[in-house]
Amino acid sequence: MALQTTLTLDYDALNTRFETASPQEILTWAVDQFGDRLALVTSLQPTGIITLHMLQTIDPSLPALILDTSLLFPETYSLIDDIEATFNKKLTRVRPGLSLEQQAAQYGEALWSQTPDLCCNLRKTLPLGDALAPFEAWITGIRRDQASTRRQTQIISWDAKNGKVKLAPFATWTEEMIWTWIQAYNLPYNRLHDQNYPSIGCVPCTRAVAAGEDIRSGRWTGTGKVECGIHMSNSSN
Repeated sequence: MALQTTLTLDYDALNTRFETASPQEILTWAVDQFGDRLALVTSLQPTGIITLHMLQTIDPSLPALILDTSLLFPETYSLIDDIEATFNKKLTRVRPGLSLEQQAAQYGEALWSQTPDLCCNLRKTLPLGDALAPFEAWITGIRRDQASTRRQTQIISWDAKNGKVKLAPFATWTEEMIWTWIQAYNLPYNRLHDQNYPSIGCVPCTRAVAAGEDIRSGRWTGTGKVECGIHMSNSSN
C-alpha cells in the first residue's frame, strides 16, 4: 500500500472528487491512504454507528475511539455494550485526565454549569487530542445539516487543532438518510432518540427537544454554547 503524506494532499481536488461520492468510497480511500494511521472517533450518534457498520466490510480492525466523560447517560453506556457485541469489536474509551472528584476539587462543583467550555475542554477536547497522537487522520460523523456551525463542513480537511487530517464522509447526508440506513439494517441505536433526544451528549448538558426545535437545541441549553470545541472553526471545518 502506497501511503501519501498529509503534506502532499490536494484538499480542494479531493473535496471536489468526493462531494458526490458515497461514504463507502470515502472510507475505502481513507483506509487505503492512511492504513493503521487512521482512527474513527464516535460518540455513537447514528452516523457513527453507520460508519462502524460500513467499516465491517472495509476494515473491521480500524480503531474506534469514544470519549467517555464519566457523565454519559446510562442508555449510552448500554449502547456501547450493544455495539461491541453487534460488531464484535472493542471500542477504545478515551477518558479525561481528571476524575469528576478531582475536577470538582480543582475547579469547583458542577463545572459544566459554571464554565461549560472549560468542562468540555477538560473532558473531551484535550483527551481526544492525546488519544489521536499516534494517528495521522481521523474520521468524524459530523454532517452539514446538523447545525449552522457545520454547514461549511468539508469532507476532507486539515484539523489544525490536532495536526491531523480530518474526514467527514457523511457531510452531505441528511437526518432522513441516516435513519433510513439504521432501520434498513436494523442497527442498534441509543434509545433516547425515541424520547426526543436527537443529539446526545453528557447528562447535565443534554435535554429532550420539542417539536420544531433544531436537532442540537437540546445541547448546553441556555448557555449560548453550540459545540463542545472539537469541531470549532480553528479545526478547519
